[in-house]
Amino acid sequence: MQRVRRPLMAFVLILGMLYFALCAIAFAAQRSLIYPAPRTEPARLRDQPGFGVVPLATGLNVDRFYLPAPPGAPTVVHFHGNGEQLLGQRGFGQALGDVGLGFLAVEYPGYGASPGSPTEAGLYASAEAALQFLREQGVKPEDIVLSGRSLGTGVAVEMARRGYGARMVLVSPYTSMVAMGQRTLPFLPASLLMRDRYPSLDKAKDIPIPVLIIHGEEDEVVPVDMGRTLGQRFPHARVVTVPGAHHNDVLEGNGQQEFARLATFALDGT
Repeated sequence: MQRVRRPLMAFVLILGMLYFALCAIAFAAQRSLIYPAPRTEPARLRDQPGFGVVPLATGLNVDRFYLPAPPGAPTVVHFHGNGEQLLGQRGFGQALGDVGLGFLAVEYPGYGASPGSPTEAGLYASAEAALQFLREQGVKPEDIVLSGRSLGTGVAVEMARRGYGARMVLVSPYTSMVAMGQRTLPFLPASLLMRDRYPSLDKAKDIPIPVLIIHGEEDEVVPVDMGRTLGQRFPHARVVTVPGAHHNDVLEGNGQQEFARLATFALDGT
């Protein structure tokens, strides 16, 4: 009996060591997975219309793209997804500008041409700096529409929790990064390992502004049920699901114009 136990205990010990090593690797590599951080040359942004920088309290400057709104029109403040960068938001901003909205997008530290490394705190710092910039431009709080896509929905929710924005639009939102980790790697203890958590579901109940959630019904990255769950937690939310849409095409086609229409009117029930 003793001869059987020893090999079994050794096998269990080896499995435990391998599992611990896997947890350590996941902990060390998680930010490279959450933030793929595409880069671009600074020359592609500098001295182009609409592009500029905003300063962070850390002393770094991050890039922004700004199209002022016509008098009395809302300004959409947009936070992009984890595989995107500021340069790719120009077309979205111009499409919203074409229907009479202002637009502001800010880069995350370590993304695009901006220095630094992305973290949850760093993304919040960029977002708040952008909103401070907008205040300095004379944009009224009641004219600000917070907007986030995928990763950026967690940033938008935190800005709403801090009291920014008169309404909010979330495209393909997740409930929390911990929930995403559990979904992606269900055999690992994501609740113990995750450093950047973005707990949107926990924050939602304390956000009183109108919220619109747009989610593709065939989203293979963030399941549509996460969007529906969030919609039930916000005090004032409407969920619009798009048949046949996946994670990256939910705003394709006429989606950007529809986004603008919904952002400015449908949240009020008109």
